[in-house]
Amino acid sequence: MDYLRDPAAIYRRSFEIIRAETDFSQLPPDAEPIATRIIHACGMPDIAPDLRISSDFVTAAQGALAAGTTVLVDVEMVRHGIIDKQLNVVCTLNDPRAREVGMATGNTRSAAAVEFWRDHLAGSIAVIGNAPTALFALLEMIDAGAPTPAAIVGFPVGFVGAAESKDELHANPRGIPYAALLGRRGGSAMAASVINALTRGAA
Repeated sequence: MDYLRDPAAIYRRSFEIIRAETDFSQLPPDAEPIATRIIHACGMPDIAPDLRISSDFVTAAQGALAAGTTVLVDVEMVRHGIIDKQLNVVCTLNDPRAREVGMATGNTRSAAAVEFWRDHLAGSIAVIGNAPTALFALLEMIDAGAPTPAAIVGFPVGFVGAAESKDELHANPRGIPYAALLGRRGGSAMAASVINALTRGAA
């Protein structure tokens, strides 16, 4: 079978196609590599109109990464999707206490796990790639006076709460730079791709 085999050529051609098929005009100019990586992760140029990337997101997030900040992620899938293994990536979902706290509070394990971000939260990059309840819990913590992250990546996915949690972030980002995909679509691959774009760009 005749198909493209060279990895570098595949990446290069993929990004060429994305740029040819996508209108980035509604995004900050420095956010185009991020949008390109997100679309590359999902194969859907049509998500571009639903992407929301604040004008200060790239500068804030890259500055935080350069300073060695912690990257807090809601699920292991996001952690494994981040290419740069030198980053300090923390996932607390499998902390045994998360299930206990979730049951005690009547919330999901994902939301309960966010409570264990507290000691790492100041100046971090918080990345939600799966659970809407985790994004809601993060915003509630911040509203209650928890330390603020340097940036939020909001890409929870699903039919219950995903659109609503991202609408809340977009409507009131609490003064925090953010990137999000409005609506039901999202997921770990797209969330991880934001960090990959910040560290590797979109060649």
